[in-house]
Amino acid sequence: MVDTCHLQVRRLGGTVVLIGLALGILVNQWFLAVSAFAGLNLLQSSFTDFCPAERFLPDCRTEQGGA
Repeated sequence: MVDTCHLQVRRLGGTVVLIGLALGILVNQWFLAVSAFAGLNLLQSSFTDFCPAERFLPDCRTEQGGA
């Protein structure tokens, strides 16, 4: 089930980046900060193996012992 968690985290990260880009182009350029934040979070999680999104996604919680 680890693959399910990783896939959900990647989908969430990609969705946040695309939404931030769309809002940055269509609404206000400050929404590009959302994409930058998501990118920095993905980068730091590749080094630290800690991703805050794993605490909120249901498939990731069950893999960590139900916590």
